[in-house]
Amino acid sequence: MLDYTNAALVIDRASGPLSGNAAWKSPSNIAIIKYWGKHGLQLPKNASISFTLTNAHTKTNIQYGPKSTKSKEVQLSFFFEEKAKPAFHPKILQFIERVKDIFPFLYELDLEIHSSNSFPHSAGIASSASSMSALALCFCSMEQQLFGTLPDRDAFLKKASYVARLGSGSACRSVFPSASVWGQHTDIPGSDDEYGIGVEEQLHKVFHSFRDDILIISQSEKEVSSTLGHALMDSNLFAEQRFLQAEKNMSALLPAFKEGDLERFGEIAEAEALSLHALMMTSTPSFILMAPNSLEAINRIRRFRRETQLPVYFTLDAGPNIHLLYPSDIEKQISIFKKEQLEELCEGNRILDDQAGPGPEKINL
Repeated sequence: MLDYTNAALVIDRASGPLSGNAAWKSPSNIAIIKYWGKHGLQLPKNASISFTLTNAHTKTNIQYGPKSTKSKEVQLSFFFEEKAKPAFHPKILQFIERVKDIFPFLYELDLEIHSSNSFPHSAGIASSASSMSALALCFCSMEQQLFGTLPDRDAFLKKASYVARLGSGSACRSVFPSASVWGQHTDIPGSDDEYGIGVEEQLHKVFHSFRDDILIISQSEKEVSSTLGHALMDSNLFAEQRFLQAEKNMSALLPAFKEGDLERFGEIAEAEALSLHALMMTSTPSFILMAPNSLEAINRIRRFRRETQLPVYFTLDAGPNIHLLYPSDIEKQISIFKKEQLEELCEGNRILDDQAGPGPEKINL
């Protein structure tokens, strides 16, 4: 097990200026093999693999300076979309509490956090993945700025992934380009439950710029949080079978990724998405996050695929919004399909065009 605890990361106030900022743009990701159910402190019951997105991202800037009070509590102000959001404080404070032994210096500073999303939060587009990975990257940058302890890029990203997991499990997959695996799996050397690993080199070139257009079926905040959904897996009668299914699907997906087998990829992606939502419907209490237009979009995608023989598929995260998956070389045909058949199913006709991308980006202010 990794141990990033470091009591030495305490600020020497005589060593120099304590003010600065750390800013990152970190993407959301879309899991193809889903993880649903966890144990311990944010550890997954099965391995997952995801595409790292490009346009669906969070930008976070932490401005920090010497603590203005003698309080032992974290001094924090948080602004989302340039508006004070004290309602977000508990989740951020919980995250900081989980990493206090990793970054003890956070308790010695005043923190002003500014964050913004390119997409609706809490609507099932993994906003926690992008937001918590952005915070983790900022914390690691602050450590490097104050102590110079993370000059190596690989070590930096590994630690950022580990830390991001403590805020949101799926966030640990957002710090790598193209695609990432989180969770131990016998077919994936180096895979681990405590952090994600990049697997870009294991993808056929068709997947490096794979399209993922998000149909915004609803921008409303979902009624059941992912945290509660994961917890309900503890009593789900189908849980153990699901974990075995996920392991087998991962073993089947890996060669499809390497060989560029789009049909096999699509079969697994769609089966995984529907399994995820079936688990929600069979929880106690049960819940449904898909909307009527989610189902209609799925039916139209399947009908379009049958009629055109084009490799276009779907997946969903824990929400109603549909992710449209296809290779970039058929973008023109899919653009017409979206305009003629899918836009009308979306709230405000909104579709967020996206694709597998280069991973997070440090912002120089």
